[in-house]
Amino acid sequence: MELRHVLDHYLAPVTGPRTGPAGYAPWLVGLVGLTLARLVVAGFVPLAPDEAYYRLWALAPAAGYLDHPPMVALWMRLGLWLGGDTAFGLRLMGPISAFAGSCLLVQAGACWQPGSARAGRGVGLRAAIMLNSTLALGLGTLIMTPDTPLVFFMTVLVWSLSRLCAGGAGWWWLVAGAAVGLGFDSKYTALLPALGVGVWACVNSHGRHWLRTPWPWCAAVVGMLCISPVIWWNATHHWASFLKQGGRTADWQPARMLTFLGELLGGQVGLASPLLFGLFAVGFVTLWRRRDVFSALLSWVILCPALVFVQHAFGARVQANWPVVVYPALALAAAPIVSGWLKPAVACGVGLTVAILIQAVATPLRLAPHWDVTLRQLGGWSAFGQAVASAAPEGLQLMADEYGLAGELAFYAAPRSVVAVEPRWSLFALPRPACGQEGYLIRSHKRQGGPDSTMFDVMPGPVVSLSRMRDGMVAETYGMFHVRLRCDGGTRVGNAAQLPVK
Repeated sequence: MELRHVLDHYLAPVTGPRTGPAGYAPWLVGLVGLTLARLVVAGFVPLAPDEAYYRLWALAPAAGYLDHPPMVALWMRLGLWLGGDTAFGLRLMGPISAFAGSCLLVQAGACWQPGSARAGRGVGLRAAIMLNSTLALGLGTLIMTPDTPLVFFMTVLVWSLSRLCAGGAGWWWLVAGAAVGLGFDSKYTALLPALGVGVWACVNSHGRHWLRTPWPWCAAVVGMLCISPVIWWNATHHWASFLKQGGRTADWQPARMLTFLGELLGGQVGLASPLLFGLFAVGFVTLWRRRDVFSALLSWVILCPALVFVQHAFGARVQANWPVVVYPALALAAAPIVSGWLKPAVACGVGLTVAILIQAVATPLRLAPHWDVTLRQLGGWSAFGQAVASAAPEGLQLMADEYGLAGELAFYAAPRSVVAVEPRWSLFALPRPACGQEGYLIRSHKRQGGPDSTMFDVMPGPVVSLSRMRDGMVAETYGMFHVRLRCDGGTRVGNAAQLPVK
């Protein structure tokens, strides 16, 4: 039975107006232009090592992988089908998902804010503009990572909850459950906002009313159905991914707590951009002063992940990108209070994003790799791949013992065959090289020492030195060793895989 009429007297304070499409036209034109610009830039920026690694996932479909769930691989696979095995194709779904998510965030703001259509629409527009102005989304639409689909599905979650709290029918719970499940299929941190929804349902009178209906429980079933392939993959692969990611919870280093907390704070100031981070923080605080149902729900959606990240910082480093799981909710929370700070905050975020992209493509500043992350991560891969392919004699395969380097060689050194050698490859459905196979191992000089003697026999001959450069600036140097893959009775070959090349 629908509860729309039963709960009207509870939900009336947050019922938002219905707005027609005409008021959105100028903003939609701007969003379309931004999306097209992102699609163009995506084709020019070189693949980052993690992206090249995720490309291999897309070419070896599975229900899970050691590092993350499979959604980023599915998105890349769809992009490859639509745009080809190119940087543009691999990143195609990033700008498209940002476009769709921005439209949903506008609608969430319109549902949340009472009063005139113009006021509600303005809140949603400001939220979408702020989210698009963060480095997390500005760069995340161009560099495909698991955070890209994660942010989209968390936006779907916020949108569905706004509709639910604006007097929507109970089936909006099912949309929320699917959003959490698909978000989990993108990155495990999607469970944290879902935890916030669960806490709200227990402590808030409106939430407890919903718990007496079948809808939240049906939403949990929908979410479980979405994540069941990932659970199945882990169950059939010794729980490898769950143990790798869940093992972080046991870290405990209180002596370094202040360092980790400082890095957590600094990472968010950088990833959101300084002014937008300040607006997000103020917006979260003001949520507690609001009396409506959705504000209370949004508060818990933000607070539970924040508390988990702070707790984790007591024992280990919190990566800067982890909190992006709550960025859609934070942008919406800040939208009603931005006032005159919106333009400078957006200008700051957009300016930083554009500056980083210009540096990545044109290199106006000649900085050393430890100062220039674009040089360190993106610089010179295409030329380096071709240089490796030319330097290695024909007839023998290229090898790499780093997953990112292996992915880059598989993309940029094509059509040369590439073998990856590392324990994680035993979890991939990829062809295995033959025992005793010879090839040329490309190894970074940052990895001190020679090739691992338990995996390789080094053949006689000179070690060739190679440099990865961008506009004359050296990003990294490598040695090329003539090696033979050790099998030791067949035990080692399971840690090597033949990578698909372009």
